[in-house]
Amino acid sequence: MTTPRKPPTMADVARVAGVSPMTVSRAFKQDTSVSEATRGAILKVAEDLGYVFDSTASNLRSQRTNFVAVTIPSINNANFADTVGGLSDGLKERGLQILLGYTNYDIVEEERLIEQLLRRRPEAIVVTGGRHTERARRLLENAGIPVIETWDLPEAPLGHVVGFSNADAVRGMVDHFVARGVTRIAFIGGDADRDTRGTDRRSGFIAAMRAHGLDASRLIAAGAPPISMREGADAMGRLLDSLPDTQAVICVSDLSAFGALTECQRRGVDVPGRISIAGFGDYEIGAVSVPTLTTINPFPRDIGARAAGLIVDLFSGAQTDPARIEIEPELLVRGSSV
Repeated sequence: MTTPRKPPTMADVARVAGVSPMTVSRAFKQDTSVSEATRGAILKVAEDLGYVFDSTASNLRSQRTNFVAVTIPSINNANFADTVGGLSDGLKERGLQILLGYTNYDIVEEERLIEQLLRRRPEAIVVTGGRHTERARRLLENAGIPVIETWDLPEAPLGHVVGFSNADAVRGMVDHFVARGVTRIAFIGGDADRDTRGTDRRSGFIAAMRAHGLDASRLIAAGAPPISMREGADAMGRLLDSLPDTQAVICVSDLSAFGALTECQRRGVDVPGRISIAGFGDYEIGAVSVPTLTTINPFPRDIGARAAGLIVDLFSGAQTDPARIEIEPELLVRGSSV
């Protein structure tokens, strides 16, 4: 049996580079007391030896962990992936990394993850949405670190907010249809309240329809979140069968809207001549479908980037008061609607 090789140590790097171990440590931590020439020489030696700097012990001494905890509802949702990407890119320059938790649209699971993440002493925590269990709220309120709620505008924020009103975004879409004489409008969404943002979109639809004096009862459940293309197609089939006079349908996401579109194509239903279809999220699939999907762009990457900028400002002292950064979603009218 081959004996594993002993990994090179900081002392090995210091000996070859002709400096002290403390200088090696400072070079890896970007300490300004180390010149660029010395840092370059140390990093070259470390590369040649295959040395990997162990930040754990250093962080324990400095009481810094250099990571930001993040919770998202889905790991295969392009919108949340873009938010994490914008957040990660914005934190890199400060040497911060992301520790990611996946809640699967379950606030009880979010509570468990928040507890686990806080045990690792993050520098800040970013959560998706503004609704949490009471215990999760207490954990976050007492964490002693910046808390940023995203993708929402909670009425009682825990600290800082970077988001938008999902209800208002859908209200704007209803207003768009009504202004074009479309009055028999349906909504395809989840049949559970796990996706609080989806619930807000449905509430926005109902409020807007009632504000126009229109029937708001055309609500088609499509399953537990996240709603798939297949579930969107099934919901569209039930809508066409039960309410064939519907003029337009607003779907909770672009994926469910694409499913609705394909169901219409299977049945030979003209879109948008016979019925208009709209989604939410501005997914890539909506820009290449035939016809292209009318949707709402919530600027997910900007949400992550603005959250990262807020964290950097909080750490530098440039931001001290609770921040409320509102993102303005954009209605994109495309080929699937009037």
